[in-house]
Amino acid sequence: MGVSAAPRPSATSKTPQKQQLEAVGACQYVLTLLFMGSFFSLLVFFLLFTSLWSFSVLYLVWLYVDWDTPERGGRRSAWVRNWAVWKHLRDYYPIELVKTAELPPDRNYVLGAHPHGVMSTGIFCNFGTESNGFSQKFPGLRPSIAVLAGLFHIPVYRDYVMSSGACPVSRRSLDFILSQPRLGQAVVIVVGGAQEALYSVPGEHCLTLRRRKGFVRLALRHGASLVPTYSFGENDIFRYKAFAAGSWQHRCQTAFKKLTGFSPCIFWGRGLFSAASWGLLPFAVPITTVVGRPIPVPQCLRPTEEEVDRYHSLYVKALEQLFEEHKESCGVPASTHLTFL
Repeated sequence: MGVSAAPRPSATSKTPQKQQLEAVGACQYVLTLLFMGSFFSLLVFFLLFTSLWSFSVLYLVWLYVDWDTPERGGRRSAWVRNWAVWKHLRDYYPIELVKTAELPPDRNYVLGAHPHGVMSTGIFCNFGTESNGFSQKFPGLRPSIAVLAGLFHIPVYRDYVMSSGACPVSRRSLDFILSQPRLGQAVVIVVGGAQEALYSVPGEHCLTLRRRKGFVRLALRHGASLVPTYSFGENDIFRYKAFAAGSWQHRCQTAFKKLTGFSPCIFWGRGLFSAASWGLLPFAVPITTVVGRPIPVPQCLRPTEEEVDRYHSLYVKALEQLFEEHKESCGVPASTHLTFL
């Protein structure tokens, strides 16, 4: 079952003001992701040595008291999820959310999100905001994007991340969410993680999935249905410098990722005022996030490797089918197929 999105203004029908707002929305997302954490970390430290030191001290006390909140469901904000800037971000590319099957709210779900891309823009826009009406398309579901746990240790930025409904991608955090008495929890896990970001080459569809089975174990422990999702166009919004596996550059990237959880990438977009110049503004390439059919999973508190392998195999096949069914309508050539690493 496909759900068509509401008509959006074409690029030629947009006013200059609308185009500017969209560019601001796209730029805001990129700059926030890259610099907000560092800015507030330095600000809190700097204020300790000024007459405003009390602000930093009060916040650090609050940080200590609130430390476990991300692991206990977080603190989402419906107000933040409905900010107008997210609609401008959506329209810039544009980003669409396609529903292929009903997801009844009488059970929980583990949504595998692919690919990671450079910044997971489509995943955030569709599951971390209400810009595409997730709550209307999937009534009764409560999406929670699982992100790097270290982000919740960064002053102020952690509160901003939590406001979108995000949670740490840790066993404690995910077990807490899926153990809630209220059903309809939908945990969204970018399965390939930072490692997959190293393969965000435009036109390619390489997924780090062969040995990623933790999300299947999570689904089995809680009896949560597995749902494959794929964001077509996610890898196309930036140009990306990929290094050959085994090269010293690739080894440095991998080593840095193991130490910090982040993958250092060389990427670029267009300039803010000119498409012919380099910059951090992404290219306006359509992103379509397709949510697949649920795969029923029985509850098994201590799943065996055979059970994990079985449902992992079912998931991979369902993801491949989803990709093949929708690739041509999303501008991907018929000869293109998924590559699993």
